[in-house]
Amino acid sequence: MKRENSINQLKNAQQEWDILVIGGGATGLGIAVDAASRGYRTILLEQSDFAKGTSSRSTKLVHGGVRYLAQGDIQMVVGALHERGRMRRNAPHLVKDMRFIIGNYRWWEKAFYTIGLTMYDVLAGRLGLGRSLPLLKRTVRKEIPALKQGGLRGGVVYHDGQFDDARMAITLAQTAVDHGATCLNYVKINELIKNDSEKISGVTAIDQLSGEQYTINAKVVINATGVFVDDIMTMDAPEAKKKVRPSQGVHLVVDSKFLGGNSALMIPKTKDGRVLFGVPWHGKVVLGTTDTPLNEAELEPRALEEEVNFILDQAGQYLDIKPTKADVLSVFAGLRPLAAPTHDDSKKTKEISRNHKIYKSKSGLLTITGGKWTTYREMGEEAVDLAIQMGNLNPKGCITKDLKVHGYAVNTDDSNWNYVYGSDAEKINMLKKEDHENAALLHPKYTFTVAHVIWAVREEQAQTVEDVLARRVRALFLDAKAAIEMARKVASVMAKELNKTEEWAEQQVNDFTNLAKGYILQ
Repeated sequence: MKRENSINQLKNAQQEWDILVIGGGATGLGIAVDAASRGYRTILLEQSDFAKGTSSRSTKLVHGGVRYLAQGDIQMVVGALHERGRMRRNAPHLVKDMRFIIGNYRWWEKAFYTIGLTMYDVLAGRLGLGRSLPLLKRTVRKEIPALKQGGLRGGVVYHDGQFDDARMAITLAQTAVDHGATCLNYVKINELIKNDSEKISGVTAIDQLSGEQYTINAKVVINATGVFVDDIMTMDAPEAKKKVRPSQGVHLVVDSKFLGGNSALMIPKTKDGRVLFGVPWHGKVVLGTTDTPLNEAELEPRALEEEVNFILDQAGQYLDIKPTKADVLSVFAGLRPLAAPTHDDSKKTKEISRNHKIYKSKSGLLTITGGKWTTYREMGEEAVDLAIQMGNLNPKGCITKDLKVHGYAVNTDDSNWNYVYGSDAEKINMLKKEDHENAALLHPKYTFTVAHVIWAVREEQAQTVEDVLARRVRALFLDAKAAIEMARKVASVMAKELNKTEEWAEQQVNDFTNLAKGYILQ
């Protein structure tokens, strides 16, 4: 998936595309995979990097939504559970079965949660990951050694999926390209083009890296820009009412000692009524999340102090070692594209449905928003089905339910970073064998190597140090200070690969360092 190849495809395209997707997050990439795998001429444009926004900032879970079950939204849970099973089946090197433990401190909790979670299993059917079972106190202590023992009566285990969100996004971009799509990062839409009938017939866009402008014709334009969908809808119709109100979710990354085992912790009810997770991820633990309504969306949201304090406080009530700000290796925030309130502004964001919504404007702009990572494939299928009708495309059936993603591999060893590449891992190993310098570590504490940087540039469209350290090898999200220490080496390797100057490399180091400081609690 070379960026120069995609640019050339864009330049050489004389005829119109069948489907043009705006937005390179989970939803847009899911649409591109679906459309391309059906055989439609597909192009996807992302204003920044793939998964730069919400799609790289999740809790790293592929789940049906335990709390939606408690709210009685059975239909949504069933759909998500089935999609969870398909993600696990189609991307086994990226989606793992994770054991989640609920510690029980009251006499009624074990029976209550066992019954509820057994229903969760039943709804998953043949696509389930494992049975929910009650646990003895000693088993809970073995699974999560750092769980607070005072008053612990036992627990319940249930199964959900755990994954690497940004790596899944890159993999989906590669999958779309494998099926003939053109996917480009750093290409921003300037305007929507309309024909004499005031119907959208394409876009004008600018390559953010070269400054080159393009006019791109398409039968259908799909707006899949997450928290930014209103910007594109206003471009189409300035009078359009806002469809999205962002809700911020914050996560803290701490050392694995705070759980002490390989299982995840689920706290079913925090003081604000949400669930809180402690999830093992790449040798660390992700704690989160929050749900804070915001009025404006931005590409690089920042955690509020009260959100950080909330997570530390709630986690500390259940863990033997209470995490402090000094223990936080990285803090990151993501924005959920929730439906904008209409008549009841007081409605809590945690109660707003996470179901996705699709809007069709008078001019033919198709906008999809809401949903979550787990249902990305289903959203893609639904959007393309509508696009076929709108664009009078030759009908072709969806094949993504059983479509293996790029790099598909089973039984991968997740003790080494290479597992996220699936079958491509061997090609990265070949880079190390070709030149021993490619095997050099970027940091003594981590297994990321020069070869991973080279691969990110050559095969994954990485254009900046941030692209590599935030979304290709995840260093920024795992340990922000260590990522800053890696930046100079990464910039040097990238400059050589991209034929850039020393001045470019220095600017990259400065830009990344300034960005990464926002992931460190002062």
